[in-house]
Amino acid sequence: MKKSVLAVLILSLSLSLVGCANTGEKSAQPPPQAESPQAAENEQAAVAKLVERFGQKLKSVSLLAPEDIVKQSLQEHYGDLVSPELLAKWQANPQHAPGRLTSSPWPERIETQSIARTSADRYEVQGEVIEITSVEATQGGAAARRPITLVIEQTGGRWLITAVTLGQYEQVDAIMYQNADYGFRFSLPASWQGYEILSGQWEGAAVGDGADGKPVATGPLISIRHPRWTSQNQRQDIPIMVFTVAQWDSMQAGDFHIGAAPIGPSELGRNAKYVFALPARYNYAFPPGFEEVERILAGNPLQATENVK
Repeated sequence: MKKSVLAVLILSLSLSLVGCANTGEKSAQPPPQAESPQAAENEQAAVAKLVERFGQKLKSVSLLAPEDIVKQSLQEHYGDLVSPELLAKWQANPQHAPGRLTSSPWPERIETQSIARTSADRYEVQGEVIEITSVEATQGGAAARRPITLVIEQTGGRWLITAVTLGQYEQVDAIMYQNADYGFRFSLPASWQGYEILSGQWEGAAVGDGADGKPVATGPLISIRHPRWTSQNQRQDIPIMVFTVAQWDSMQAGDFHIGAAPIGPSELGRNAKYVFALPARYNYAFPPGFEEVERILAGNPLQATENVK
């Protein structure tokens, strides 16, 4: 009798242990499944579409408009494409926002070059902003290209742009003005083919109460003129002042000044003999084409060389 009871107890205990083991197996979580190739393709397609939509909106945001209008335009055109934090950053500092800087050329689209997944909910996109004029609008091509990097993250179940970095302009089919007299070259857009070079002179006046207004220093002033400039339709020139290194150092030391502006010329480049500079307030009258000249200068188009006559 005792042996029978003991056997029953042993059998019950064994069944209990087996049940616990089975219960443990059932409660264990299955290993996470890898994302399917189709899901990854769908994500990349959504990211690419977001970049495409953003590129189409760039020309609609004029950064030259009054600040309140720019802020409203940023909300209207970018509001559903970028994160609230990035939108607020651009509205606080519109000059840091991407958009339309000139009437022509204008940003037409973004051409995506690569899409890289950097984390489970984050992508980095490399591409180029393609700018065109009315010529490229009808004939195709690009007037200028500008590198762009976008960070895109999934927030609240949506893909949104959280950061944008713009690079320097890259001129397409650029033409080059070479100056061997002073040793520099200047890159121009293809639309400046047929430009004219004008030669003038800058003058520096003495500083102090005893100054009689007579120039105490002079130097060459080279102006690059757009081929569409006429006496009836005057456009913005690109003026380049040429200083000897000694003259530049003397002006910087306050020995003389140029013009009535409180600030002096800004350096564009230099070689061993000369310093090349942009006059202060050169575009004070805002003639037609001044925005294009600003954009050209933003691309650091002057390169000094040591090849001087």
